[in-house]
Amino acid sequence: MAEIRVQNVHKFYDRVHAVRDVSLTVADREFLVLLGPSGCGKTTLLRCIAGLERVDAGSIRIGDRDVTELPPRRRRIAMVFQSYAVFPHMTVFENIAFGLRMQKRPAAEVRRRVQEAAELLHIENLLERHPAAASGGQRQRIAVARAIAVGPEVLLMDEPLSNLDALLRLEMRAELKRLLSELKTTTVYVTHDQVEALSMGDRIAVMRDGVIVQDDRPLAIYDRPVDRFVGGFIGNPPMNFLDAEVERTDGRLRVRLPGGTVELAAPADGGLGADAPPGRLILGVRAENLELARQSRPDAVEGEVLVVEPLGSHNLLTVAVGEERIKAVTRADETATPGEHVWMVLPPEKLWWLDRETGRALAAEPPAAPA
Repeated sequence: MAEIRVQNVHKFYDRVHAVRDVSLTVADREFLVLLGPSGCGKTTLLRCIAGLERVDAGSIRIGDRDVTELPPRRRRIAMVFQSYAVFPHMTVFENIAFGLRMQKRPAAEVRRRVQEAAELLHIENLLERHPAAASGGQRQRIAVARAIAVGPEVLLMDEPLSNLDALLRLEMRAELKRLLSELKTTTVYVTHDQVEALSMGDRIAVMRDGVIVQDDRPLAIYDRPVDRFVGGFIGNPPMNFLDAEVERTDGRLRVRLPGGTVELAAPADGGLGADAPPGRLILGVRAENLELARQSRPDAVEGEVLVVEPLGSHNLLTVAVGEERIKAVTRADETATPGEHVWMVLPPEKLWWLDRETGRALAAEPPAAPA
């Protein structure tokens, strides 16, 4: 078992409270992604798990061992850094074998495990070369191979793809997901790229200002963000938000928006059930859930097309709704022109309602108290 349990962890840098009372469990063989903007504390938390930073309060357990005070070499973990951190004077074989030789493994075992790791990463033809003769993507594969060769209980990865170009990042993302699915190693992966998080992780923990604000399956976080920050951070483009004045009449909603007033069916879910109070709220809707109409409809808000971005498989529209700007996705063959007046249809079952004062979703449960 290689379950990770982080319990009430705090980390300070002088007066900066980098990690604030974080409690988190990563199940055995689970792939957890720590996601958040720069400076949110995700890398600090990862380094605390690795033992590269000493926690100021709280505890960390890996399996049945309390590792809070143990040095990194005794935690049975391996780490892949943002920089490739390969040794330029060593061959690829020697780089991958480095950790095994530090563990004083027999030469035959070293050769076998290096070969196995290289084959998993498709770099077996590079073993006799030096890293200078390898591309950036190949060097990142070397770093991953070195980490998995030692057979760690836990694999920690700190933005390992951020230095790669877009096309190579896409390729490596799929390769890493395949590899980790085969290895079944408990993995914690840090990134600020929400596409990586959504496509790779079994679970995502979204961090902000040193705390975990939402921890759930990727699609649950995408469809049901706990607050405005998560909805605005997850997704490309991010969720649209509009100030709304909501009245409930005869099982329907009358919603005043910056671009006009719409009449909607009152959904049983989506955060505005029968018992939810009307009033001054925030309406959230994803760009792909908006439908473009060419004439007025009771369930559509009027807007003016400002920008049309053809993206091949679809078009991305920027639409002015009153003083607000929203994004809408349309089919590639559904044309619009800047300056055109259109109506954006709001599907009641796809809307997400938030409290205007707190920014929290009405359907979101309050954060659980640390165990």
